[in-house]
Amino acid sequence: MRRLVVLVACCFALLAPPALAATHAGGSYGPFSHKQGSVVPPKSWDKAEIRLVVKRGLMAHSVATFRPNDVLTQGELATLVAALTQQPPDVPADPAAPITVAQLDSRLVKALQLSDTGTELLTAARAAGLSVPSRFGTETVARLLGLRTNHPARDDDLELLPNDPVTRAETAYSVAKILRFGGWEQQFVEDAATTFVLPTFTAWQKRVLNTAVKFVGFPYVWGGTSEKAEAPFGVQARGGFDCSGFVWRVYKLQTYPGGAVLNATIKGRTTYQMSGEVPRSKRIAFAKLAPGDLLFFGPKGPRSKPSSIGHTGIYLGSGWMIHSSGQGVAVVPLTGWYRQSFAWGRRPLAEAGLIANQ
Repeated sequence: MRRLVVLVACCFALLAPPALAATHAGGSYGPFSHKQGSVVPPKSWDKAEIRLVVKRGLMAHSVATFRPNDVLTQGELATLVAALTQQPPDVPADPAAPITVAQLDSRLVKALQLSDTGTELLTAARAAGLSVPSRFGTETVARLLGLRTNHPARDDDLELLPNDPVTRAETAYSVAKILRFGGWEQQFVEDAATTFVLPTFTAWQKRVLNTAVKFVGFPYVWGGTSEKAEAPFGVQARGGFDCSGFVWRVYKLQTYPGGAVLNATIKGRTTYQMSGEVPRSKRIAFAKLAPGDLLFFGPKGPRSKPSSIGHTGIYLGSGWMIHSSGQGVAVVPLTGWYRQSFAWGRRPLAEAGLIANQ
């Protein structure tokens, strides 16, 4: 099992893998609410994480001099990674240049010696014919590790897009997460990645999933349905999705040539409505899921009622889904909480007559 040397070795346990999966769940207007923000936020929010990072001698000499709302620079990231790995720092071409969210995640994944795992995930997605962004692998790894956070709904203005400059406060959260690792996290991600072998997609499955995967790394925003700026509940966000908002964006708002009937298939915006639009006889069991199916999760699994469905995602195949939740838009295996809480699936592509109902 790979380890980040010295600093991580002396840290304590956090969560077991099933519990980690549960923290990713987030409902649309339901019981699992989350929120997000702006490039240079007006406030500091992760004081406990900043204290921990400073206590370990990272990023600042004191909490008072930490500068949480400043953008992280390439030079600062190089120094930070060198301290975490106890390796000589890389010398960036422009130390003052800002670091984006996606760049930070990539560098931390590399520091954890999981870059090969990220490449494995990226290669597998592209081998299946998906047009995924280059950040797909490292963003998937970073979010399986829980390196991102989700702000309360009132602070959705703090949520950052993948190519936004990342703040020192967001960086401190990620680093504190690593410092609290219990020793199982890297192996958990490596083992999960070995199961990411996607099936052959139909043309329509591929169209829908290509829309979904391009948003990997976008934040969770309460009521969000767009990758562009909006204020769904009065808080200006730079873009992002809640769980049913992500499904709504992929199936309802995306224009597919010849797919007008697909856009009309889903009528309700919430998880409650989406899950209840199909009769019991049309609900799809876990063993019968196909790529592109909608997945619904509830507190009583298959015995849940539509009124208690609190989360939704889109099935990729081979036991994996893509969804928007506490880690933003992410790809996750259907294990732990997800498997235990799976209620039923729905097949919009078949409802629209675009694929056969298997």
